Amino acid sequence: MLVHLSIHNYAIVEHLDLELDTGMTVITGETGAGKSIMLDALGLALGDRADSGAVRPGTDKADILASFDLTAIPEARAWLAERDLEREGPCILRRVITAEGRSRAYINGSPCPQGDLRALGELLIDIHNQHEHQSLLKNDTHRRLLDEYAGASELARQVQMAAQRWRQTRQELERLSNAGDEQRARQQLLNYQLEELEKLALGDRELEELELEHKTLSNAEQLLGNCRQVIDLCSESDAGNVLSALTASLQRLTSLQAQPGPLGEAVNLLASAQIQVEEAVGELNRFLDHFDVDPQRQQSIEERLDAIYGLARKHRIPPGELIPLQQRLRSELAGLNADDETLERLDRELAAYARHYREKAGELGGLRRQAGERLATAVEGQMQRLGMPGGLFAIELHPSTSSEPHPQGLEQVEFLVSANPGQPLKPLPRVASGGELSRISLAIQVITAQTSRTPTLVFDEVDVGIGGPTAEVVGQLLRQLGQQGQVLTVTHLPQVATQGHRHLFVHKARGIDETRTAVARLEGDSRIAEVARMLGGLELTEESLAHARRMIGSAQT
Repeated sequence: MLVHLSIHNYAIVEHLDLELDTGMTVITGETGAGKSIMLDALGLALGDRADSGAVRPGTDKADILASFDLTAIPEARAWLAERDLEREGPCILRRVITAEGRSRAYINGSPCPQGDLRALGELLIDIHNQHEHQSLLKNDTHRRLLDEYAGASELARQVQMAAQRWRQTRQELERLSNAGDEQRARQQLLNYQLEELEKLALGDRELEELELEHKTLSNAEQLLGNCRQVIDLCSESDAGNVLSALTASLQRLTSLQAQPGPLGEAVNLLASAQIQVEEAVGELNRFLDHFDVDPQRQQSIEERLDAIYGLARKHRIPPGELIPLQQRLRSELAGLNADDETLERLDRELAAYARHYREKAGELGGLRRQAGERLATAVEGQMQRLGMPGGLFAIELHPSTSSEPHPQGLEQVEFLVSANPGQPLKPLPRVASGGELSRISLAIQVITAQTSRTPTLVFDEVDVGIGGPTAEVVGQLLRQLGQQGQVLTVTHLPQVATQGHRHLFVHKARGIDETRTAVARLEGDSRIAEVARMLGGLELTEESLAHARRMIGSAQT
């Protein structure tokens, strides 16, 4: 329920604070005083689009704040909890529009997208305006109203989602199926390439080891000669070798009886060098003893390298990239094979989605048929009360012509009307005049509002074009709705204004340099005077005041 509305610097409103309660609150005032401006401001707090023209001239921003009691709105509390926006006390929606046209939105003090305000607002308030009858010319409106009346809005959403999932699955299935020929050709190529690579069976470090061994075998004679020459220089040359020189040097240094201290380190180093040279010579001799120059081995290595290099040239990559290439091709082939499995899975999913859709759409169709009869009877009854005696109203469900799951269900909803006795039922756009549309729209709004889950209903001049006894009926209907929750009604009709549990009067307060909108709560004589003004104009007479007093007394009892 809306408990407080605060408006600052919006349009011609400088500052306005309204405290609101349950029941029916009527809002009256002269044309242009700002009655609808209040509801437009409320719409901004609920996520409507805004522009810089909304800001009061001479100010830098408009600030609108609406507070709601969510005690009777569990859906709204759950919505806030899911987004960590809940708080103790009333829920506060705020909208700030700058003179440059920028807009900021807040829920309970936290910045939020404008779409979040709109989504939450739909759970808080249901607004009906004087132009709503125009939407009755659209079949989409007929379906929405019937689903809401049937309490099937959530089921309708599930049907829509089921149809969307079916369509998305079918599109993916078609995409994969259309790519089938190209995919099979690619699979054949990958299988052939992988077969070549697997036949090659290249090891992780095989190429590096083969190239090193090939280089060694190719330079075998030079390598053996160099080894023998080093052995000769180190230990076998009669003309002098390293080991002989080291041995002689050690003998000379150790033959002295008294060695100075520093010579000891030199002796140790020479002895270590002697040992290392001896070990090096031993390693060279072992290499020579085991080195086998095998021409067949060299030829085998060259053939193996030729195979590796040839396959690398075929794929236009360095030889070292063959193993990563094999891994990539294997992964791609696995993905293509998985696509085959995906086709089978998508086939099963498509059939399952179709079954789920038929189940939900069939359930929705049943609810629509049951609710359609009740809604048609109720609207027809209100049409009789709203000055259309003998008028008929019916709801037809036409089977959908689509062979595919349709987001709106298995049937199309159409409202039919006969505005005058004796005339056949025809589609609404072909029958009703503007005035008749307005009355039919009001009848539908009043009936569907009774099943609305939102505790606050706003009617903005929905009684335009209605007068006399019909206007009194409209006021009674709105008062009945107010007894079930909270109804805000902007009206020009005294018959409606007298039915309100509370009465707000919107007027212009004129200063020396500016004009601003103000709101007064009317009670007693002030309310009688306003109803008298609505009855007879600005000049109040005893007759108009007495008439207003009788109307208010009759309505309130």
